[in-house]
Amino acid sequence: MSGSLLCLGECMVELAQTGPDTYRRGFAGDTFNTAWYARKLLPPAWDVSYGSCIGTDAVSDEMAGFMADQGITPHLRRIPDRSVGLYMISTKDGERSFSYWRSHSAARLLADDTGWLDALLKDRAHIHLSGITLAILPPPHRATLCQTLRRAREAGSFVSFDTNLRPRLWEDAAAMKAGLTLGAGAADLVLPSFDEETTLFGDPTPSDTIARYRDGGARVVVVKNGAAPVTLWSDDTGTQTLDPQPVTPTDTTAAGDSFAAGVLAGLATGTPLEDAVRRAMALSAQVIQHPGALVPQIFEGESP
Repeated sequence: MSGSLLCLGECMVELAQTGPDTYRRGFAGDTFNTAWYARKLLPPAWDVSYGSCIGTDAVSDEMAGFMADQGITPHLRRIPDRSVGLYMISTKDGERSFSYWRSHSAARLLADDTGWLDALLKDRAHIHLSGITLAILPPPHRATLCQTLRRAREAGSFVSFDTNLRPRLWEDAAAMKAGLTLGAGAADLVLPSFDEETTLFGDPTPSDTIARYRDGGARVVVVKNGAAPVTLWSDDTGTQTLDPQPVTPTDTTAAGDSFAAGVLAGLATGTPLEDAVRRAMALSAQVIQHPGALVPQIFEGESP
């Protein structure tokens, strides 16, 4: 079985805390993390790609090389006089906080070259993006990207959207609501987190979250809810709830990103939705027991 998955967004330099005064440098970012985990999960014949913009400096070169070394095809437009963003993770009791340096990030120009963007999305079987992908773009470019995604969806691509709220990246709550609604409206699969949805949209229950995205055109909605049950719906199977495995987290970085990869890899290879979500939950439970976004040791000794 073969196919293609393209993830869109921003990959950054990551500084992950490994001790009280020590950090490990890597490369990560929400949709890149999803691509990385999907590469581990999908058969070797699948093409897993990452679409973004980077600079022409040394760290941009290193990032592109890292992607290729990980088996991810880089589709990266180079922007002179720009670079890549950087973020630092600090953890306390398993919960993370972030400090960002990304104002000069080339990824903010992801949608300003429509010809490049159209060519990038053409004939992709699966396309994945997130709320962060949209949040870092100027409002007109958000609309451009979502219009391009809708055309790709109409042409046969399966589009997935992880809402992944980062309020500080948006102009205000109204822009965040509009942006998430716009992104979800271009997607077949929406992956929201209930705590974020109830805070932003006032949803009383996960079923209300599902109904809102279903009415916006989604065919599948999977609502994460921390340690509480996951609620999933599709137009084929209706609504179900699944209990997650109880674990004590070390670092919740990439919990949702790895979960998205598990769902996408499952659906892309013909796994029923319930089984795909169960596998995604199991993967996420392993990821959060390790520091940092990318956890290669959980795949050691296993075939991709």
